[in-house]
Amino acid sequence: MAKILMIDDDPDIIEALRILIESAGHEFYAAQSGPEGLEKLGEVSPDLIILDVMMDTATDGFQLSLRLKGQGPDPQYAAYRDVPILMLTSVHTTTPLRFAPDEDYLPVDAFLEKSADPEEVLSKVEELLAG
Repeated sequence: MAKILMIDDDPDIIEALRILIESAGHEFYAAQSGPEGLEKLGEVSPDLIILDVMMDTATDGFQLSLRLKGQGPDPQYAAYRDVPILMLTSVHTTTPLRFAPDEDYLPVDAFLEKSADPEEVLSKVEELLAG
């Protein structure tokens, strides 16, 4: 059983993922903003983070991933540098922008659209947890 922290501002998406993740036997925690997510890190010590891009700002998720895993991560969160991040977002369907994991600019371990099939999301979660 793994501890999974989801950082997303959409309560409907959080609830859908809660059901999916808990049905797979994992503990699920949620935060609805980047700052709240950073607070929860210390409380939860997650094995995986599921992160949205567009929250308080259009780039919150990008900024948060850089703080956690970017070049010279924020020392306050260095202990979480190796926690895998699954970016789950609708940025590709709501904007003309296109992104993919990038060690320097978008240091996440996987990227899925929110429209992905639940089984695809769960499969990616399990893959990331397995290392």
